[in-house]
Amino acid sequence: MPTRPLRLPAEWEPQSGVMLTWPHADSDWADRLDVVHPVFAAIGSAITGHEFLLSVCQSVPHAALVERLLCENGARTDRLLFAIADSNDTWARDHGPLTVLSDTGATLNDFHFNGWGGKFESTLDNAIPARLHRKGSFGTATIQPRDLVLEGGAVETDGAGTLLATRKTVMNTNRNPGMNQPAIEGLLTEWLGFERFLWLDHGDISGDDTDGHIDTLARFADPGTILHATAPPGDRDHQALTEMARQLSGFTTREGQPYRLLPLPFAGVHVDENGRRLPATYANFLIVNDAVLLPVYDVPQDEEAIAIVGEAFPDRQIMPIDCRQIIVQSGSLHCLTMQFPAQLVLHDTLELFGA
Repeated sequence: MPTRPLRLPAEWEPQSGVMLTWPHADSDWADRLDVVHPVFAAIGSAITGHEFLLSVCQSVPHAALVERLLCENGARTDRLLFAIADSNDTWARDHGPLTVLSDTGATLNDFHFNGWGGKFESTLDNAIPARLHRKGSFGTATIQPRDLVLEGGAVETDGAGTLLATRKTVMNTNRNPGMNQPAIEGLLTEWLGFERFLWLDHGDISGDDTDGHIDTLARFADPGTILHATAPPGDRDHQALTEMARQLSGFTTREGQPYRLLPLPFAGVHVDENGRRLPATYANFLIVNDAVLLPVYDVPQDEEAIAIVGEAFPDRQIMPIDCRQIIVQSGSLHCLTMQFPAQLVLHDTLELFGA
């Protein structure tokens, strides 16, 4: 990989840990804690088999509960880190910082989070990166507040200066009104090191609140391979995802070659108790050191998805996590997590808050 002065690393590069913001009684998960806690514990425990887990908790008693849940699920206790910060919700992918690398080390970019275009209250979530930095969770790394609305779920990269994203989640009047494409690309080049922009005009997963985050739709597995969501003829998402696949087939790598495209199976139609469709997608996987955590939904297609993701990541363990209880709140596994590159050292800051 060519050396770049500044770059956002690919998710498959070595990591120090993953941040997970836990649900609590004052969040939208309040009446579902009994069924979502086991899923969070499964995700967190799986992460500790490969790297550190930074659990963001509402209070010290909440952290004690989280620690117990993780330990009961077999988490490695020597890889558990905690921080205290109140939150509106749990989607760390979108309120967490984006970490870039340069010759001087790691820098955290604290973009503005406005609840996916003002759909939900997000003041507490937006304050989490700065609070964790002040308390020392990120060690001596510099944090830069950025006057741009950008969620981590809207950004997919090959680690070498290529951005894959949907236009409507970045160049959207509910995020960055009055900013055109050249202006936004200029800032993303300056702050995240992008020099190639692959903008998708199509693609959406029914039930998704984000307006079409790329991490629900299409993901890099390596610099030349993209896995992408599909839907069968007759399904409401079929046309948009088919048009997205057609556009992906027209993109080329840095070397000018077509990408190897691996279609992911349709995860089926899942609805809540009110009949609202839920955003089940296999594209919402998380890459960690030596493994991939894959959301599954207790359907026959799970096995096909495991096989395809295994083909894309032949040297990594594929770890299925049942995410049916998570999609009830309109997101899945990758949406809940934010990884940090190995160059960023994470710290436990629980002791700063007393017992």
